Amino acid sequence: MNLLISLFTGFATAFIGITPPGLLNMTAAKVNLKEGRRNAGWFILGAIIIIFFQAYVAILFARVINVRPDIVALLREVGFGIFGALTVYFLWIAKTPKIKKAKIKKSSQKKRFFLGMLLSALNFFPIPYYVFVSITLSTYDFFSFELASVLTFVTGVVLGSSIVFYFYIQFFQKIESKADYLLRNMNKIIGTITGLISVVTLFNIIRFYLQ
Repeated sequence: MNLLISLFTGFATAFIGITPPGLLNMTAAKVNLKEGRRNAGWFILGAIIIIFFQAYVAILFARVINVRPDIVALLREVGFGIFGALTVYFLWIAKTPKIKKAKIKKSSQKKRFFLGMLLSALNFFPIPYYVFVSITLSTYDFFSFELASVLTFVTGVVLGSSIVFYFYIQFFQKIESKADYLLRNMNKIIGTITGLISVVTLFNIIRFYLQ
């Protein structure tokens, strides 16, 4: 049962984290549109391999710091400050991003595979994201840092990411206009997400000091 929870939470957190239009999923969709499923599949495979290692390394790091309540508390306070500042920035300061149409040149499967790995590796968001998520879930007993639970969680992350990539490839033409709308409102979306994370982090900080 615990492993099923780990699988589901890994799937859900990955699904939430990668669903907003971004460089990876939009590039995968456009590679599919320009070059077909095969090249898009190689691109996704490269991206997924990096996502797997990013999630695994993040959880290993989280396991190390999770045994030190003082470090966890400090990271929560730092995280609250960072996410709070990001919320203010994205909701009230940041300008609306300009939408640029990416140009996809035809290339080989091998190059698409390594492009997927490269773009995924350049995305540093997953590591702090999964550190924060795994520590938060462990405080509510939805996740443990045992090897079986970690591997199951990471498997869920891979499955969740793969499903999102599949939807972008399958329904890109239908969601392209909505994706443009989301990109125009990306600051509000990110600001709302970081605001919710700030509230959860503040709750955990208060809970820690009241124990």
